[in-house]
Amino acid sequence: MFRKGNNLNISGYTDADWAGSIEDRQSTSGYFTFVGENVVTWLSKKLEVVARSSAEAEYRGIAKEICELLWIRNLMQDLNIKQDNPMRLYCDNKVACNIAHNPIQHDRTKHVEIDRHFIKEKLEAKLIEVPHVRSQDQLADVLTKAKSSQVFHNCLENLRMSDIYAPT
Repeated sequence: MFRKGNNLNISGYTDADWAGSIEDRQSTSGYFTFVGENVVTWLSKKLEVVARSSAEAEYRGIAKEICELLWIRNLMQDLNIKQDNPMRLYCDNKVACNIAHNPIQHDRTKHVEIDRHFIKEKLEAKLIEVPHVRSQDQLADVLTKAKSSQVFHNCLENLRMSDIYAPT
């Protein structure tokens, strides 16, 4: 259910499962996009390339979610809903967050250079912020990894999702 409210800030959670595919060791990335407290888009998708590190898989997920955040922001601007605050994108991988905030190019990160320039540009324009979120608070985990029933239901509760067919 979409909850009415004055908070229309755009934010997202992104996560990745590095080399999780047993067949080809490709990673899966996923994200949730929020407007206020409401989930408006989500995605769980296998990455097209094999990531050489968990940070690379997470970083590529950050780039995908930034594109989604920008699309939502532009859509809201077309509807004359102004967004003054930077959009927050929560990631639980400290290395990926550090790469996003560190403008120095290293040989270790050369393979994600295009994504790095894209993310750096959006950070410098203050369109986005990429804070670290604790792994247990990472809502996008359910899009990339199998979770226990309790963790899954807690996540659904935090996403404010409910079964519309359940008896009331």
